[in-house]
Amino acid sequence: MRLKSKIAIVTGGAHGMGEAEAKLFAEHGATVVVADVLEREGEAVAAAIRQSGGQARFARLDVTDDANWTRVIADAVAAHGRLDILVNNAGISGSTVGDHDDVAGWQRILAVNATSVYLGTRRAAAAMAKSGGGAIVNISSIMGIVGSAEGHPGYHASKAAVRNYTKTAACRYGPQRVRVNSVHPGYLPAMLNATNAGTRADKIPLTPLRRTGTPLEVAYGVLFLASDEASFITGAELVIDGGYIAQ
Repeated sequence: MRLKSKIAIVTGGAHGMGEAEAKLFAEHGATVVVADVLEREGEAVAAAIRQSGGQARFARLDVTDDANWTRVIADAVAAHGRLDILVNNAGISGSTVGDHDDVAGWQRILAVNATSVYLGTRRAAAAMAKSGGGAIVNISSIMGIVGSAEGHPGYHASKAAVRNYTKTAACRYGPQRVRVNSVHPGYLPAMLNATNAGTRADKIPLTPLRRTGTPLEVAYGVLFLASDEASFITGAELVIDGGYIAQ
């Protein structure tokens, strides 16, 4: 019960890493707000958590909309008295935009992957500061650390922005006892189902552990950073990639 009695919001919680994080958080005692634009899937995740004995509810959240953030955080505080944890997990991959030179696609990726983190962090940090502090975990990527000729430039730029903004936010909100850290996953099975699956599958032999990761393996890293076990860790980046960028 590493998050006993904590109140947490997990964005992009309707599937993939967000679903794994929400369920793991609930297993460890947190009350989880599963936030997503996918209402049917998000409601199903929250229901599954409750059926397993955990505490969860769904909240519709467009992470690119500041008014949505204000509402979801205010509702969480009104219902539970405070907010302890935010996981900025929501994001889209570069494969959603086929043309690397499409400006609208670039702007969409930046809005969902980077601007959303800024919006959520500043709103959550303000709420957390009122109740003595909290923890924010921003999901970046190994592609926010290294470049790639085949990756969408908007995706790389967005994840790099998350990486550096996290450090800036850690400095800004540290005096209010709000910790902000980033997690950088490598290749996961879900990513291999993208339109460029063949290219990404070629990365497996280049990974020292010779396999892809799982959403749950990433979720455990997020759990640690969100917990009081990481109480003196802020502005840090945790890479979970099977050693891919260690080479």
